[in-house]
Amino acid sequence: MDKIKFGLFLPFYAFQAKDSQQQFLKLREIALEAERLEYTSIWLDDHLMYNDWPILEPWTTISALSMLTTKIRIGTMVSCNQHRNPSLLAKTAATFDVLSNGRLEFGIGAGVQENEHLAYGFDFPKTSIRIERLDESLNVIKGLWSQEPITVGGAGEKILTVTAKHANRFDWGFLPVNQYKRKLESLEVHCKTVGRDIGEMEKSCWPAGQILMAEDNKQLAEKIRRLKPANVSLEEFKQYTLAGNVDECRERLQSYLDLGATYFMLYFADLPHVDSLRLFTKVVEAL
Repeated sequence: MDKIKFGLFLPFYAFQAKDSQQQFLKLREIALEAERLEYTSIWLDDHLMYNDWPILEPWTTISALSMLTTKIRIGTMVSCNQHRNPSLLAKTAATFDVLSNGRLEFGIGAGVQENEHLAYGFDFPKTSIRIERLDESLNVIKGLWSQEPITVGGAGEKILTVTAKHANRFDWGFLPVNQYKRKLESLEVHCKTVGRDIGEMEKSCWPAGQILMAEDNKQLAEKIRRLKPANVSLEEFKQYTLAGNVDECRERLQSYLDLGATYFMLYFADLPHVDSLRLFTKVVEAL
């Protein structure tokens, strides 16, 4: 089995702060801790606005983080194709790869949030057109690069064709094991259609929408009490949250490992606190 890898998702909403400078200081702290704990990679999302929250532009931010770290890989989960000319994006990504000493993780998707597109002057056509544009952009980007470390985001059937043609790795967000298995079967069909072997592609997964860990049930109950939204039932919360101890998390990961997954994307619900981030290393040791 290939070496198991663990990517840490650091979205803007995990680092709410009074201003962007404080947001970056928190982000820097977590990035350095993730590197110390030997996570494979850290990933930032690509949004330009969300209500009145302070949000940092991701490519500028990951460039700054690359100067503060030395070995952890850094990427975008995922860059919005609608926001950047593909030739310029290819140049931006290649420059980052040089500056970071080859640590780029390149993620790209078709774009999903209409209001930020319109607010920043980008059009927002229907899904099929956005996917066609993504396909065209990846043809341009791959043509300009000598190497192709590409993660394509999106689990819809239409975008799987683009994934099959271009991706070295995919990102589907959280899918329960049975749905993940069916999606793999569908991707294999698309790969055969374009003449690719799905075995060439690294299989990534999210074992949960978010992860919340504790040493014992008392600590876990307290974390859930603090972090569960008031308008969400406990049952609903647990549908997208892997809340448990080391053994419970290990069992969840194993079910995806059995399907061939080797790259796990992780979002810890208690960020910017590092309790779950640190405790999860015991799950890695138990695999």
